[in-house]
Amino acid sequence: MSARDAPLANPRLIRSYDLRGQVGTDLTEADATALGLSCAAALQAERRVAVGYDGRLSSPALESALVDGLIAGGAQVERIGRGPTGMLYHAVHSRSLHGGIMVTGSHNPPDQNGFKLLLGTEPVFGDALAALARRRGEHHRGGKARNVAVFDDYVARLLAAAEGAPPLRIGWDPGNGATGEVLAALIERLPGEHRTINGAIDGRFPAHHPDPSVPENLCQLQALVRNERLDLGIAFDGDGDRIGVVDGQGEILWPDQLILLLAEDLLRSHPGAPIVADVKSSRVLFDGIAPAGGRPVMAPSGYVLIRAAMLREGAPLAGEMSGHIFFADRWTGTDDALHVAMRLLATLGRIDLAGFRARLPRTVATPELRLACPDARKADVLAAVEAGLEGEIDRTDGLRVTRAQGWWLLRASGTEPKLTARIEAWNDAGLETLRADLFGRLAKAGLQL
Repeated sequence: MSARDAPLANPRLIRSYDLRGQVGTDLTEADATALGLSCAAALQAERRVAVGYDGRLSSPALESALVDGLIAGGAQVERIGRGPTGMLYHAVHSRSLHGGIMVTGSHNPPDQNGFKLLLGTEPVFGDALAALARRRGEHHRGGKARNVAVFDDYVARLLAAAEGAPPLRIGWDPGNGATGEVLAALIERLPGEHRTINGAIDGRFPAHHPDPSVPENLCQLQALVRNERLDLGIAFDGDGDRIGVVDGQGEILWPDQLILLLAEDLLRSHPGAPIVADVKSSRVLFDGIAPAGGRPVMAPSGYVLIRAAMLREGAPLAGEMSGHIFFADRWTGTDDALHVAMRLLATLGRIDLAGFRARLPRTVATPELRLACPDARKADVLAAVEAGLEGEIDRTDGLRVTRAQGWWLLRASGTEPKLTARIEAWNDAGLETLRADLFGRLAKAGLQL
């Protein structure tokens, strides 16, 4: 078959950082095969590629169809089986492969699925992802697939990161996602006592939506920690690249607080190092990094952009409010939530969590606010809000405006027809002042809230 005759994957699948859509309508097995051909062409002569899949009901069939396309395009496919996205990253890095494809819907609803792509060890996103998905592949001889066992080696690497972990009583909630089997192998060999809920991999996600960045999805874990008086609770999303944490009181340790905790420990051995966090993160994080001996770096939101800033700055640690956290220190620079959990346990052997929480400055904040706005109007609304602004303004990603009372953020969503906002203040009165400032400017810009 010539390149002209080869099929293409549905262009509606293309997003900023991955490919995803509703299974059976936007996304079919034919799309997966077409993507396999496209990826094999993108790999060119270097065609050794790992393929893994998550626990969604549609993932095995999509993985099989994807592998068919890769083989037809001449690729040498190493099938690692079911597991978290971090296991795919591990396979690509540890086996020096030329690429990797993860079949995963991440934290999306059960009827959706998609693909995360690596060329070499680098994620494919933005214009490069769109170009790859639209690239026509050609049939080549010599393609083949084989099963490769990486599970045990991955578990061993994770356990090594937990060295020094104290014997804590920990609750775990993998949310019926793809981390379940790896987590079960880990806790057999970790010190302490462990309670797991929703550990069985089930692509229907019967307990709750698999996204620990949403507070409601942590309610079961919070109840477990409180009822059994555990020291800590840890949750993961559907493919294991986002982490959620609750402390011994059952209160959420927000991702920016977790980043600061990890940074305080890491900076003891990396004095002066940059620590990267996204624009949605608390001022408490950025203000806390310098006293801990580091250099704070604010980066645009988006996990791929956070990783890019980490590499550019040479930072050992980076993260964002969605729960994507990256370690370049003694790891692969990828957002592997299981690895972050192991590093957290090791950190708690050196820093008391309750004491850390007690010394954090108190603030009040909104969750992320998602305000409907047509894509065509986003730039105009932001420009109208910016007009006449005074004081400290950071334009890393939208507008982050600092006042005496705290700060507010307004930015354009990269994935939806929405603006996103967040407000943090030192007290309730300050929060209301900042809210009135931001919402008043939005109203003058003609945005109906």
